[in-house]
Amino acid sequence: MADLSSFPITKRWPASNPDIIQLYSLPTPNGVKISIALEEMGLPYEAHTISFGTNDQKSPEFISLNPNGRIPAIIDPHGPGDNPIGLFESGAILLYLAEKTGKLIPADAARRYEVIQWVFFQMGGIGPMFGQFGHFFKFAADKVANNSYPVERYRDEAKRLLGILEARLEGRQWIMGDEYTIADIASFPWVRGVDIFYGGREVLELASFPRVMDWVARAAARPASEKGLNTPKRPS
Repeated sequence: MADLSSFPITKRWPASNPDIIQLYSLPTPNGVKISIALEEMGLPYEAHTISFGTNDQKSPEFISLNPNGRIPAIIDPHGPGDNPIGLFESGAILLYLAEKTGKLIPADAARRYEVIQWVFFQMGGIGPMFGQFGHFFKFAADKVANNSYPVERYRDEAKRLLGILEARLEGRQWIMGDEYTIADIASFPWVRGVDIFYGGREVLELASFPRVMDWVARAAARPASEKGLNTPKRPS
């Protein structure tokens, strides 16, 4: 049995089975990347709900694993050298899990780096820009009621990024063609979220990106996505 006692987070969120991956998350676009990947890879894991309502992500126990205070984070009891490892940042976790299992990432070096660049595209572009759009459009609308600039700025940047995806998906089922990879898992929850969570369908003119929306529908319909999109359960 793996010993996870060196990770303070396990004091607040004890592991029922310390021999499997511990996931600390919430079903947000960033959080579900990891639960979807774990489901796709067939890796056993235990999900712990990190509630934003009670600021769990700012607790000393969570900060001990991720000093940035953001979900998701994991502990893999069987990391490199069969030693436990804790990781944060969803892109880094996706890459770690893909390399650990040899799944959802090509073995060919050139195609592997092609996948990684699209993961970074999401981390550096889609995530931050869609998040800022959602913040000003949905959550801070009252604060910018007399200043349309923030919404317009992030709306236009979100549409530009959607256009890049639309062009990439021409003639392709997935970002890498016929091969479903962590590049798809990194991005599709954000496009789905900007629609169903932020309510941006009309203002972003999502219907004008048909390849992107068909891709999101295909990805969300995968059995691993159907489970991962709802893992862990939101606090009641």
